[in-house]
Amino acid sequence: MLWPGEMWDGETARKRLIGQIGTAGKELGLKIEMREEPLHSLEETDAWLAEAKGADGLLMVLLDRQKHAWPSAAKAVQTNTPAVIYSPIGTSFTTNTEPLADKPGSIIYSTDDFGQVKYGMKMLAAIARMRATRCLVIAGSRVTDTRIPDLGIQLRYIPASEFLEMYQKTPENAEILALADELMKGATGMTGATRQDVVNGIKSYVVARTLLEREQADAISMDCLGALGKTKVSLPCIAWAKMNDDGVPAACEADVGAVATHILVQQLFDRPGFQQDPVGDTATDAVIGAHCSCPTRLNGFGKEPERYDIVHHHGKRDATMRPAWKVGQRVTLADVEPGSGAKATRVIVGTGTVLGNVAVPPAGGCVISVRVKFDGTTDVLKYPGFHQLFFYGDYKKQLVDYCKLAKVEALVA
Repeated sequence: MLWPGEMWDGETARKRLIGQIGTAGKELGLKIEMREEPLHSLEETDAWLAEAKGADGLLMVLLDRQKHAWPSAAKAVQTNTPAVIYSPIGTSFTTNTEPLADKPGSIIYSTDDFGQVKYGMKMLAAIARMRATRCLVIAGSRVTDTRIPDLGIQLRYIPASEFLEMYQKTPENAEILALADELMKGATGMTGATRQDVVNGIKSYVVARTLLEREQADAISMDCLGALGKTKVSLPCIAWAKMNDDGVPAACEADVGAVATHILVQQLFDRPGFQQDPVGDTATDAVIGAHCSCPTRLNGFGKEPERYDIVHHHGKRDATMRPAWKVGQRVTLADVEPGSGAKATRVIVGTGTVLGNVAVPPAGGCVISVRVKFDGTTDVLKYPGFHQLFFYGDYKKQLVDYCKLAKVEALVA
């Protein structure tokens, strides 16, 4: 490293970073084409960028701040490929980073914390994987295929009648009964709902799983009440909660924005979220997230679930799991609003603290109701978005970084 880097052992740093990138790539399941030798000129940078054309993302590590180093970073940022620029401490001043700091489609991490680099790699993977994700949407009366603008998520629509037909043909076999008994065994109690209600809910889970396999899809949503509300077939409250606990994004009410949010949260943060209808609580200046399907593994996939009981949903039919959210837990809110026409895609982002779980009844509304006090002074009666996801952890900065890298608008509420 040239001035002021006389103390820098560049070769040791290069070898260490090669190892860290390789390890992170394996942990994230990425295929990495790594050039281990430094780029010694802008001409070599141009050649490297030409070789990388068509890649899902770029990661450029700077080992100097002089000569062609930051001009090379500028070239990477100017491509149409999402680019993460890593500047270990000593390889930049703010005079180097300021001209590129606000460029969409890129992110600069100036730090000795490699965890930020790994998260940058994870964002690149999430952008690519969203484009490769197929979501099965059970709604309407015909088969159609489309994509969510900007994000590229594939949507395969199939008639709701196909779910109904498969449900009727699916027997209450040993697997369904065992899964139902396991769910009840893990509950702290049951109110209103019966064992048969739970069996019916698990049957919907198995039907949804079968349709996902048939359509080679990775995520699912359904016009729940529109498709099943007038039938005796179990609404997918348990099914969607279990899907999200399994790491399969499952959204209520055929809401493709909610589907995208589930996919994004699971890809970036390895945990499920709670899709909910926001209710302003003016007494506590909080927002109550209310719905009837919520995953239990709120601490992360593979982690112990939160305590839950089993109750009827707000329509006094079908069973659902009602997890108890930790009081004092920091949470993040995310809501992807897909663009259309001149309207740009945006992601609503917020952070707050759980104040408690609202008992329903005696309160009205959806049986899973979580009261969250959000940071800032936003009027809770006008809190932006609908069907936003609440999920454990404080990830506002990480979501804003994703929006910049993915070239979508971030609205910090």
